[in-house]
Amino acid sequence: MKMSCFSCCMSEETVNRKSLKKSIQEYKDAKKLASFANISFKSDSSKRRYIAEEIAKIGKGNITAQIFSFSDLSVATQNFNPDSLVGEGGFGRVYKGHIESLNQVLSLSLSLSLSHTHTHIVDVAVKQLDRNGFQGNREFLVEVLLLSLLHHTNLVNLVGYCADGDQRILVYEYMSNGSLEDHLLGMSPDKKPLDWNTRMKIAEGAARGLEYLHEAANPPVIYRDFKASNILLDGEFNPKLSDFGLAKLGPTGDKSHVSTRVMGTYGYCAPEYALTGQLTTKSDVYSFGVVFLEIITGRRVIDNSRPSEEQNLVTWAQPLFKDKRKFSLMADPSLEGNYPIKGLYQALAIAAMCLQEEASVRPLISDVVTALAFLSNKEEGDDEEKEKSPSGRNAVDDVEKDAPDGAWERD
Repeated sequence: MKMSCFSCCMSEETVNRKSLKKSIQEYKDAKKLASFANISFKSDSSKRRYIAEEIAKIGKGNITAQIFSFSDLSVATQNFNPDSLVGEGGFGRVYKGHIESLNQVLSLSLSLSLSHTHTHIVDVAVKQLDRNGFQGNREFLVEVLLLSLLHHTNLVNLVGYCADGDQRILVYEYMSNGSLEDHLLGMSPDKKPLDWNTRMKIAEGAARGLEYLHEAANPPVIYRDFKASNILLDGEFNPKLSDFGLAKLGPTGDKSHVSTRVMGTYGYCAPEYALTGQLTTKSDVYSFGVVFLEIITGRRVIDNSRPSEEQNLVTWAQPLFKDKRKFSLMADPSLEGNYPIKGLYQALAIAAMCLQEEASVRPLISDVVTALAFLSNKEEGDDEEKEKSPSGRNAVDDVEKDAPDGAWERD
């Protein structure tokens, strides 16, 4: 695929693709990373130094993440003050923190133009992993490696990490608007519903993040945990993918898939992956379709508070995809009808394509990006030049050809 749409990141992407090909490919077996947890050390400092050395060795000098002590992060979060808590889940807790005296590496990783002769304070998100929780040493190390080697405007920036004792803490750039879930599902009364254009902007940006993982990385990276709570939003509602602990390197050579135990979140997993453990990039495309349907409808993928026939979003939507007259019933009521009717139809068509049962007939994420970009341009009145998808056809022709019957009609 052509990388012109990422022109601002071209030099980084070139470096990172080489990094992945030369470095991570040699470490496809994540058990080697997990083995860190089984090594005995005389002191915490020797263990910390060993982990840092191993991460540096695997990254072949490309690891830009800072190493923080637990003391550093206690100061940054005011001793992990509950008032600084901004989120929590099965992985642990996330605190808002402040870090002073940024060095050159940190400034670069946050893409800030800072003078290095002064002290600066930057907001960060400090994720303290639950020592008894879901995300263990393997996931922690995979996340440090991937986010150090992969850089894109739609992936969250990793500032650094802490591995003191049994502490496992990740430090990210702070995303002031929280997660997509905060603004879309179970929204608090003080939040204004997202408008249609913002929703499409978020969907396109999140798809571009997946496109980078699938098509710029070599070998491809399968995200495996695409969901609304993992899409973070900055002050301008630009989306960034976060939480890479479940990410898996994709198939190489003539292999069609990688086999792994089923991980992820119920409702978002592709059916073939849930049944067989066979993982491909099309598994991520299915998960994208689920989240895109949540964006369009304002409904959770699983909502036990609804009538039984509406509790599973995908099951509820499948028959509606076949009847254009019912498309308007699928729009989020909080939009109050403020959306382009044709844009709704075409967005639903994209979602329907991504959610097809058979993985092979789902589109590439690059085709999804092109179709979403077409919709954004069209809504801005710029539909004179029709973008070409990676398949070489017009983006809308791709969608119209592959969408289920009734899901896409032109005026």
